[in-house]
Amino acid sequence: MAQPSATPVLELVDLVAGYRTRQGLFGRRREVRAVAGVNLAVHEGQTVCLVGESGCGKSTVARTVVGLLRPIAGEVRLDGRDVTGLARRDLKAVRRQVQLVFQDPYASLNPHMTVRELITEAWRIHPGLVPQDRWDAELADLLERVGLNAGHAARYPHQFSGGQRQRISIARALAVRPRVIVCDEAVSALDVSIQAQVLTLLRQLQDELGVAYLFITHDLGVVRHFADRVAVMHLGGIVESGDTEQVFLHAAHPYTQALLSAAPSVDDWRDDAPGGEIVLTGDVPSPLDPPAGCRFHTRCWKAQQRCRADEPALEIRDTAHPVACHFPAPLPLVEPPVR
Repeated sequence: MAQPSATPVLELVDLVAGYRTRQGLFGRRREVRAVAGVNLAVHEGQTVCLVGESGCGKSTVARTVVGLLRPIAGEVRLDGRDVTGLARRDLKAVRRQVQLVFQDPYASLNPHMTVRELITEAWRIHPGLVPQDRWDAELADLLERVGLNAGHAARYPHQFSGGQRQRISIARALAVRPRVIVCDEAVSALDVSIQAQVLTLLRQLQDELGVAYLFITHDLGVVRHFADRVAVMHLGGIVESGDTEQVFLHAAHPYTQALLSAAPSVDDWRDDAPGGEIVLTGDVPSPLDPPAGCRFHTRCWKAQQRCRADEPALEIRDTAHPVACHFPAPLPLVEPPVR
C-alpha cells in the first residue's frame, strides 16, 4: 500500500442518500434514507472495504459516489473538492475519475457489443483521452494487463466465462484512467478460486497504477486478506472503522463482534474451537422507520436506556479506533514487562 497523502483522493462527509418509495397503490410517498450521515476517506493507492449485511446501505454509497444517485445532503469530495453540486458539463470530467465495477459480470456488459466496442466506448465519450490511432495498441495493452488475450477483442461477452467477464469490466473501468474504482460486490458472484484470481489481479493493478479501491462486500474473508482499512456499516451508518488487523483483532462494537463470530473459520468443525457465534435476537429495524438513539439497540445485548435515547458518535472511546457505541469493548490491558 502506498503511504496515504494528506488529502484523501475520495472523501465522504456527512453523506445522506436514499430513495423515495410509495406504500401501497395509493399510499403517500416516503423518503428512505439508506445512508444516514456517513464519513469515510480513501487515500491514493489504498483499499478501503465497506462491509455489512444486506440492506445496510453499502450499494447506495457506491451509487452515490459514482454519481448514479444524487445525495440528499453532505458531500462527496475528490482531492478535497466537493463534486456534488457541479454543473453537468463539469461533472463529466469528474466522473471519469471514479469508476464502478458491478457485482454481476453477466448483466453489467452489453451483450450486443464486442469487447473492443465496450472498452473504446469510454474513449468516444471522453475524446482526446486516447488518440484514435492509438486505440488498438491501448486496447491490447489493457486486455493483456487484466490477463486476457488481446486477440479476443472481437468477441462478445457471452463467449467468455464469468471471471473473464469481470476482467473485461475491470479493463473497461481502467480505460479512462480513474483515480478510484468502486467495486460493488465485484467478486461475490464468482467461484472461490476465480475470486482469488480477480483479487490478485486488482492488487497487482493497484501496485502498478496507484489506483484506490472502495471495495464493498459482505465477505469478511475477502476483507481480512484484501483491505488496508475497513468500515463496518449498519442501517445506514458506520459503526466501527480502522486498520483491518486492528478491527479484526480488537472489534469493539457489538455488531462487528457478531459479524466476526458468524464468519466461517477453518476451526468451525472442531468441538473445542475457541469462542462461539453471537446470535442476535430481535427484529431488524426498517430504514423507513429507524429506531431512536443507537440504531443497533433493538438487537444489542448491551443495550441500556442511554442507547435508546442518544445516538452515539463515531469516535475513539478507550478503543484503538473509532466506534459508534456507548459501551464498546475496551482494549485489553497489557501487563508491564517483568524486570
